[in-house]
Amino acid sequence: MQLSGVQKWFGDLHVLQDVDLAIDAGEVVVVIGPSGSGKSTLCRAINRLEPIQQGEIRIDGELLPEEGKALARLRADVGMVFQSFNLFAHKTVLENVTLGPVKVRRRPKGEVETRARELLDRVGVGNQADKYPAQLSGGQQQRVAIARALAMDPKVMLFDEPTSALDPEMINEVLDVMTSLARDGMTMVVVTHEMGFARRAANRVVFMDGGRIVESADPETFFTRPTSDRAKDFLSKILTH
Repeated sequence: MQLSGVQKWFGDLHVLQDVDLAIDAGEVVVVIGPSGSGKSTLCRAINRLEPIQQGEIRIDGELLPEEGKALARLRADVGMVFQSFNLFAHKTVLENVTLGPVKVRRRPKGEVETRARELLDRVGVGNQADKYPAQLSGGQQQRVAIARALAMDPKVMLFDEPTSALDPEMINEVLDVMTSLARDGMTMVVVTHEMGFARRAANRVVFMDGGRIVESADPETFFTRPTSDRAKDFLSKILTH
């Protein structure tokens, strides 16, 4: 996946400034930075939830289309997991996971259900398949959301602060699922405040500030020898507590 010269404004606010980022297949890139640095906007731009004003985004060498069927097709290749779980409240867990593959990928229902149950088992909520989202804890709902994204067989998974709405005891159950995905070679872009996850699972840490990528390095280098003053300042504030 390749982002080249990506620019994004909200009115006068320049939220993404000339962002270049290449992500290899199977690479796990964790994006960190202070609030308002453009992390979530970057994540949402990758599947065109946020339109960009300049630059280009390619997935598997294909330019991300502006709109229409081509965009829907490409978006199906990009799984997204949000802060809020965005599950359909009136559908069961199993229905939530099977909806996309049946409707978008046009796969046979029986085959999709078998795969959905495997994925729900994999994320540790197989026994909740017939419940409704409101009957699940936040951590369980987020794991269902991950299974739902995986059911589309995406080429890349985007996680936009997937644990920030969770109670502390639920955070690890979601991070554990994400860590196992990373180990299995899923291409992932993760916006998170969880530095332990960044250290454990990332191939690369990208530090953003003021809409720009300020620093990009492997976790060991970034956490022990950051080069920019801005990253040093950020780390000194979060790693001392």
